[in-house]
Amino acid sequence: METPAPEPGAPAELAGRLRAVLQHLLPLLRRQSVHGDLTPSRLTALAVLDAHGPVRISELAARMNIALSTTSRMVDLLDGCGWIARRPDPEDQRASLISLNDDGQRLLRSVRQETTGLLAAEIAELPADRRRLLHDALPALEELAERAQRPRPAEPPRRGTPTR
Repeated sequence: METPAPEPGAPAELAGRLRAVLQHLLPLLRRQSVHGDLTPSRLTALAVLDAHGPVRISELAARMNIALSTTSRMVDLLDGCGWIARRPDPEDQRASLISLNDDGQRLLRSVRQETTGLLAAEIAELPADRRRLLHDALPALEELAERAQRPRPAEPPRRGTPTR
């Protein structure tokens, strides 16, 4: 028995199409240039710190939806690359607050300029009516992105499910 296709405009149909589009656009945005040490997950961490820092490692983990131990190792790597600053949390001297330092901010700004340029070149190739449609869709996409950035409560990994 065949599963019926979602009806046009239904959330499932829109989600499937949007997911497919994002899977094809992400490689464009993740292209590496001169920033060899900057992996997609490290770039995500820097972007989260830019938007929400300074934060504790636990909040960074929640916002990235990855395990605390993985986040702790990533923070050590970001620190080793010289992109972040750590300072004691005034509410708990045993904890640290993590934020971007000047080098991290410059790096993130540079990467964003590069990827914006790549995406702008692709958008420029679209006909004017398609660019207008893309412009009109941006508020809904921005709202989706804002919702996706909200911290989610940590869920225990399901049995047999690999963690990120």
